[in-house]
Parts: sequence; C-alpha cells; structure tokens
Amino acid sequence: MKNIKSLMLSAGVLATCFGVVSCQKSKTTEDGTEYTYIEEGTVKPENGQFVIYEFTAKNSKDSVFISSIENGAPAYMVHNDSIKRYDTTKVRPGIDEIFSNLCKGDSIQFSSTASKIFGEMNTPPFLTADETVTLNIGVVDILDESEMQDFMTKVQEKQRAKMEQKSEEQLATDIKMIQDYMAENSLNATKTESGLFYIIEEEGNGESVEEGNTVSVNYTGYVLDGTVFDTSVEEVAKENDIFNEGRPYEPFSVMVGQGRVIPGWDEGLQLLKGGSKAKLLIPSTLAYGPRQAGEVIKPNSILVFDVEVVDVQK
Repeated sequence: MKNIKSLMLSAGVLATCFGVVSCQKSKTTEDGTEYTYIEEGTVKPENGQFVIYEFTAKNSKDSVFISSIENGAPAYMVHNDSIKRYDTTKVRPGIDEIFSNLCKGDSIQFSSTASKIFGEMNTPPFLTADETVTLNIGVVDILDESEMQDFMTKVQEKQRAKMEQKSEEQLATDIKMIQDYMAENSLNATKTESGLFYIIEEEGNGESVEEGNTVSVNYTGYVLDGTVFDTSVEEVAKENDIFNEGRPYEPFSVMVGQGRVIPGWDEGLQLLKGGSKAKLLIPSTLAYGPRQAGEVIKPNSILVFDVEVVDVQK
C-alpha cells in the first residue's frame, strides 16, 4: 500500500501556499479562472482513483473560513477525465477543470468569486456571490479503492482521537467554570465521574429512576448567566419572556437511558426518585458540545436544569 504518512507533508504543502513566493507557473481555465502552481507534481491519477488533498479557503478579508487541516481530515475526489471537457452548462466549469488536472504533489493557489467556486446554488450564506475567495490546495496522495478503505479507517481513528482530546480539554474547562459558579452561588453539589454535578434539593419517596423507565419531568433550563432557554412551567415561561401560546406547558415525558435527551439528563435522572426535586449542572460535553442549539445555547455552553420528577413508570 502507498505510504499514508505522506499526509503529514500536507501541512508543509499548505504552509508554502501562505508564504510569499514567486509565481513559478500559471494556467488559465477555459472560463478565465487563473491558477498558480507553487509546486508542481508529476503523478497523474487514473480514472476511478481517489485524489487526496488538503485545502484552505479564505474570504475577501483574508480570513480562513474552512480548512481541511483544522477539520482533521483531508478532502478527496474520484478522478474522471471526462470533466476536462469544458462545458458551460456545468455548475462550476472552471473549478472542475482545475480539479481534473490535479497531480500528486501539486500545490496550487487561485482566487475567484464565491459563485464560481461553489456554484450559484451552493454559495455559503456568509459569503456574497461576487465575493472573492482564495483557495490553496495541496495534493498529498492518489489511492486505489482498496487503499482508500484503509486510508478512511486511519482518518476516522485520527478524528476520534482528536475529538476525545478536545472533549477532555473542554470538560476540564467546564468543571472549573461550574465550580466557580457553585462558589459564587453558595451551592454544594456532588460530582459524578462523567463531570455531571447534581444537588438533590428535595428527596422523593417514589420509585428510583432506572434505565428504560419512562419519567415525567417538570423542568427549567438556563445557562450560567441565568438566561432561561426552556421550561415546562407556564409561570416561569411568562416570567422570563419566553411564553409560547402554541405549546402546552406540562411535564415532559421521556424514556430514560435511550439517548432521547442529552447525556446529562439520561445520567442525572437516574440519580433521582419519583417526587425528587434537583438541580443538574451539566458540562457542555454532556449537553450539546460545540454545536449551537438555539439563540441562548452557544457552542460549549454549560447548562443548568431545575427538575422535578413527577412520575416514574417502570
């Protein structure tokens, strides 16, 4: 199999693209898109082979808005010679022409409008159609189908390791923020191994909640600055200006431990009994992680829930 370690060279390939270099060779596509070779490779792909490449994209303000290196996974395409034939009916003929001519070892740079690069219908909403976008592309390998399977396995393993590391780092940050919040608000919570903090404010005398049970829960959720983002209690919704006449305000019913709610809920509810009232302080790693989940819940938000277990069905 080809040496997958060649991917490690990609960072160097793209680093060259960011530097000030003399234009060694330029070409122009049939639609007028000019691209410059910073390094020129010689190994051409055959039809059906996978072209593996790293890339960065900058907007008109010279700010990188997407990077395969930052994302932790190179991009790839299946080579097809037929794309070389210029066709004005194609969504992005010039860009397709550039990609069809890529060879292993190529390092190129070009600028064009966002609509030419992405296509009129696929231009990202944060870019205008006529905004100038600059792409740097470095081709790091050419693989057959069997080699591609091994390559994807290695990429996925690398991504998992990177995500686990980021998650561990974020959890440590979240725990420190939760502990500071507890100190500021004179709270005494118990921490679980996962990083969830909980306070049983009123011990229930009903059935203990276990995995697979269906529970009915009244709740109010807010972030650390106190902003409420959701509640099942009508009075609380009105007090916090989030009342919605179109929804019922009643206990929320969910089967516990089945991944139907965020992990912090699945774990936290199993610490309670029917009739219990508790406060759950949930690190972002047990909530929505780096995703934005509405206007209030920003990426990596720690969530606080005041919950009351109204009913437990075994």
